[in-house]
Amino acid sequence: MTTSTTDRVATLPAARGPLSESVLATLLRTQPRADLDFDGLADTDPLGDDLQLALHLCYELHYQGLPGVSPDWEWDPELLRLRGALEARFLAALRENVPGGDDVTGALDALLVEPIDVEGVSHYLRDHGDWAQMREYFTHRSIYHHKEADPHAWVIPRLRGRAKAALVAVEFDEFGGGRAELVHARLYADLLRAAGLPDGYLELIDQVPGEMLAVVNMMSLFGLHRSLRGALCGHFAAAEITTAPSAQRMDQALRRLDAPEACRFFYTEHIEADAVHEQVMRHDVLGDLLEQEPGLAADVVFGVQATEFLEGRFGELVLSRWKAGQSSLRT
Repeated sequence: MTTSTTDRVATLPAARGPLSESVLATLLRTQPRADLDFDGLADTDPLGDDLQLALHLCYELHYQGLPGVSPDWEWDPELLRLRGALEARFLAALRENVPGGDDVTGALDALLVEPIDVEGVSHYLRDHGDWAQMREYFTHRSIYHHKEADPHAWVIPRLRGRAKAALVAVEFDEFGGGRAELVHARLYADLLRAAGLPDGYLELIDQVPGEMLAVVNMMSLFGLHRSLRGALCGHFAAAEITTAPSAQRMDQALRRLDAPEACRFFYTEHIEADAVHEQVMRHDVLGDLLEQEPGLAADVVFGVQATEFLEGRFGELVLSRWKAGQSSLRT
């Protein structure tokens, strides 16, 4: 079997503005640590490319690291102070863009109802998309799927009892049930390679806009903060609920385009598995978590709504570009 290249170090991305430029320069030690640039942070778009890349760089130190960057930066107090400021802006923007509430059942049930007058990216690809647009979508999602289950793993030590056991069961499937060749991140690398795209870890990040970086950063934000454990579980449940029908549409699109089997396999693997995961997340993880800590209901709803908001924002960008005859990628 072909060796996966997902164990390659990340490609160091290009700066997208003063914040990400300052973080990159600091990580490469071309300027003193005290020179981290906080100027203009209050005026920077919290959902824009510059802030989202800066935050992504800070988070990556807790994952696979960055080429040429010392692992000692992971816990540098000054860099953590900047990360905290970036997170505060991002979190405030998320809260401002969702309605809130504490009706967990209502928030999850709403995800099961697809408005007939709303076209998502998977609907478009199924009905109209061409192979070039499919490859663009693969590129966008590579930033997500190279991590896939990793951000969710941060919440495991923050749960107890049935909620912990059930979430670990879902994660076990995400990590291939103990088989390296079936780890979902590995399956996505196989998909990229079959589609003729670079499959290295975060190798395509320069092409991916802030709208997708924000989706992945949300996962890291929720996972790395114990205070947001309810939001992480809400996000995870929302992702599992919406994945199976989306994966089915993607398989239909790929069959129509006569795509390589490795591309289809990634999605067919998710259709049945995530339908089961949805029930586990709803009843065993969230059910037990809220029985133990009913005060987390509003956080769970926030995680569901923030996921829906950011995924919707990403979808709007992609579809607006495609319908205008343009590429959805940055380069």
